[in-house]
Amino acid sequence: METVPNVVVVGTQWGDEGKGKIVDVLARHVGVVVRFQGGNNAGHTLVVDGEKIVLHLVPSGILNRSTTCVVGNGVVVDPKVFLGELDQLATRGHKIEPGRLVLSSAAHVILPHHQVLDKLREQARGASAIGTTGKGIGPAYEDKAARRGIRFAEMIQPDVFEERLRAVMVDKNRMIVDWFGGDALDVDAILAEYRPISERLAPYIGDAVAILHEAVRENSGILFEGAQGTFLDIDHGTFPYVTSSNTVAGAACAGSGIGPRHIDEVVGIVKAYTTRVGAGPFPTEDDGEVGKRLRDVGGEYGATTGRPRRCGWFDAVLVRHASMVNGLSQLALTKLDVLSGLEELKICTSYREMDFFPSDAPSMSRAEPVYEVMPGWEEDISQCTSQDQLPQACLNYIARIEELVGVKVGLLSVGAARKATIFIDPLFKR
Repeated sequence: METVPNVVVVGTQWGDEGKGKIVDVLARHVGVVVRFQGGNNAGHTLVVDGEKIVLHLVPSGILNRSTTCVVGNGVVVDPKVFLGELDQLATRGHKIEPGRLVLSSAAHVILPHHQVLDKLREQARGASAIGTTGKGIGPAYEDKAARRGIRFAEMIQPDVFEERLRAVMVDKNRMIVDWFGGDALDVDAILAEYRPISERLAPYIGDAVAILHEAVRENSGILFEGAQGTFLDIDHGTFPYVTSSNTVAGAACAGSGIGPRHIDEVVGIVKAYTTRVGAGPFPTEDDGEVGKRLRDVGGEYGATTGRPRRCGWFDAVLVRHASMVNGLSQLALTKLDVLSGLEELKICTSYREMDFFPSDAPSMSRAEPVYEVMPGWEEDISQCTSQDQLPQACLNYIARIEELVGVKVGLLSVGAARKATIFIDPLFKR
């Protein structure tokens, strides 16, 4: 029997690389897609048959009807957002029944106090604000690490949920009122609001680990879907301008319940240029005409917040480091079509007078990119269906990225739709 690989899909920059599209394209080859970290601070955009759908929690494989989707224990979940996505999908003809979508009973719940504290803390930082989405992600992970978080297994037990919430809210309301001058939250009102939510969620909550190991036994294939990107990782990113979870490939095991011996491939999604949302160092940022053009042509606005993304040239130093941290098998190069029409392209090959990748934000803020200039191409490549249809300048650009990063490109994306995908080295042979 042919072996179907288990594949981790991760972002190699600061997020927004196009992971959602790639997971959607690959999902038809596997039995299970599992989200393993993050929360609804990540937005994955899918375009299927001309229809645009943005998902924040539901895995991007959900539009493949033969695929089971799992939200793993490493994800923090806002129940309202989760149910809202199910309603959005249903109104667009994609009703998702329990069993096709499973939410790990061990995942942690984002509750109103997490969102309130997230926003109050960001306001208190003033000019030093990190640029969080205010969705409560950080405070939820903070409670998880401090062993005071509430899991979905507890939420769907009314008596347990009430006991746990009342205990937690003593300290939370003290923080909201005494530390930040906010208004205390009404615990009774929260319990009343979340009771019907818990009842509706209950059929979707299950043993994610058992489902994943059944897929391993049946050799049906698993896609592990990450959120954000490598350099938003809490340990490996440009700290403190990072998210609150581990976004790198190694987190797929802890966030899903699968041991590392069951991981076969790691695909790094990389944009053909570089973008970043929010504050933090960005060595190759272009705040001139090129940056504006990339933003306009590429539609570079956050799927979660709508914030305009900062744009700049491809940073090979960044992606080369991401390759090491993630153990990449191959790259999936996205938004290549956005570069069409630029007379010349720049690639950052090194940082001047730096022999290593800086691990702290102040050092990275001082990084001065050394650029290599390559000819661009005028041709519209968005309708290309094979590698040999691409202009030579485009092929040269791809080859140079491979050489500088040290990883082969296995897949190209030349547009948002599923069909705008060119497979160079397919992971799935069937």
